[in-house]
Amino acid sequence: MAMMPRMELRQGQSLVMTPQLLQAIKLLQLSHLELQNFVDGELERNPLLERDDGPDLPPRGEGIDGGTHEADAEAYARAESLNTQEGIEGRLGTGLDNVFQSEQPSVARSDTGGADSLPIIGGAYSSRGGSFEDGPEGFESGLTAELSLHDHLSAQLDLAVIDPADRIIGRHLIDAVDDSGYLGEPVSDIAERLGVGSERVEAVLRVVQSFDPSGVAARDVAECLSIQLRDRNRFDPAMQALVAHLHLVAKRDFAALKRVCGVDDEDIADMVGEIRRLDPKPGRAFGGSAAETVVPDVFIRAAPDGSWLIDLNPDTLPRVLVNQTYHARVSKAARSDEEKAFIAECLQTANWLTRSLEQRARTILKVASEIVRQQDGFFAHGVEHLRPLNLKTVADAIGMHESTVSRVTSNKYLTCSRGVFEMKYFFSAAIAATGYGEAHSAEAVRFRIKQMIDEESPADVLSDDAIVTKLKAGGIDIARRTVAKYRESLRIPSSMERRREKVAMAAR
Repeated sequence: MAMMPRMELRQGQSLVMTPQLLQAIKLLQLSHLELQNFVDGELERNPLLERDDGPDLPPRGEGIDGGTHEADAEAYARAESLNTQEGIEGRLGTGLDNVFQSEQPSVARSDTGGADSLPIIGGAYSSRGGSFEDGPEGFESGLTAELSLHDHLSAQLDLAVIDPADRIIGRHLIDAVDDSGYLGEPVSDIAERLGVGSERVEAVLRVVQSFDPSGVAARDVAECLSIQLRDRNRFDPAMQALVAHLHLVAKRDFAALKRVCGVDDEDIADMVGEIRRLDPKPGRAFGGSAAETVVPDVFIRAAPDGSWLIDLNPDTLPRVLVNQTYHARVSKAARSDEEKAFIAECLQTANWLTRSLEQRARTILKVASEIVRQQDGFFAHGVEHLRPLNLKTVADAIGMHESTVSRVTSNKYLTCSRGVFEMKYFFSAAIAATGYGEAHSAEAVRFRIKQMIDEESPADVLSDDAIVTKLKAGGIDIARRTVAKYRESLRIPSSMERRREKVAMAAR
């Protein structure tokens, strides 16, 4: 058969991220301080934008009665960011009810799961392209900024991982690494959130664990030390046994260590000395995130009828206006095509910023309202009544994508009579109930475990098995290893160590 060139039309699906969509995604996941810095930068760069220093709005929630008061609070949020009519840009239309509803077909994930189901992570966007002034604080701030662990790992990820899906997984793993260098989120949770298999996340985690500093992204101290020993080619069978029995090192039980490692006194002394020369907190060599005062984004208050009042905090909502009067004046004065293009670009960027700010406020309010509806028992009665909740449940209830809910709940806080909580706090795994009872929240189970241990006496210190028995009697079906994991996450020592501490305190 002869070969010849020909033209064909084919249909296909691809992920398309417009600059406007990137901006909406970026603003959605920023904390209020990051948002303020971003807006300050835009005010400095865009001559058509100006800060709204108008009169304050009426007190929040006044005149609202009954139900979860999303509508009134939403109107309040809109009043914070919508433009006035006197020479200023008009109010937003109805095209952005979902954070990126108008763009949804281009970013909708496949039902098959796989790489295409991963959420898109938008990077920084500047409508005028790259420059030394990109970013909220300009180029000068980078000259003296201390390199963070997150930035250090991200730079290595860009070089080590080529596959886009694996790179997204890697960024989620790096985001979960705390300032000490440990992975602060279970691999299974990250895999579930991204819609991929745990094996794939584990494979990317092994790549991240190969990065500098040695031992980073470990899930516990034993894994951290193991990684460092492998890098030094010192992870032989004897050292493996020693790392597996670090509790004996802590107790200085060298006789037991010699037995489990199969070595003599001289070898065990050298091995313990080598362990002590390792860094159990590899991330502390890098600049951690600056300490920030937590300012809640949402206020939750009880109404007289037993329902909840939900208001956005106006202090976390930057108010900006588009100066149409100035735009009209400079447009008439523009002569060259370059000047006209610049003015048109400034107007487009200003309009999108005001719309994105409004949509961000509306979306935060929707998610917060659904969280309150789902976790009504917590707000009314306390942490023991926290229900299992995942992103999909909230996303389905409010008609949004799971990735949108994930971004909204990142770095956002709400305050109620019980304190200030990160929104992600209310998403907790389910622990099965005995019989046919309702599942329990993992956070509520942790609280019960801590409560039991706080109430134990020196004569009756509860082992993990005893805690399992008590929880099962209370209708919670849980394994002993899960109790041990929760106890360790609460930094509670074992029953043997607690018994020694309580006896020593009683002897004093």
